[in-house]
Amino acid sequence: MVNNMVECFTVNSAKTYIGKNVNLHLKDGGVIVNVQLKTIKNASLGKTKLLEYTIFGNNNRKEIPLRNIAYAQALNKNLILVQAK
Repeated sequence: MVNNMVECFTVNSAKTYIGKNVNLHLKDGGVIVNVQLKTIKNASLGKTKLLEYTIFGNNNRKEIPLRNIAYAQALNKNLILVQAK
């Protein structure tokens, strides 16, 4: 049997990353780089769950449906370098 990646990113797996910096790998092949996950909430219509996140260095909150995410890759904050001016 071949070990595959997790088929879907669930609410339980998302909860483990709340408050952490991650790269979000999307099912369509895209990647949202270096975001901090804030909360999981229900959409105003339907049963859709939304993942709320902020991009590193920006306080604007954005949302993405949980079903669009393939997996999250945790980042080590100690390895992120910020260039001082």
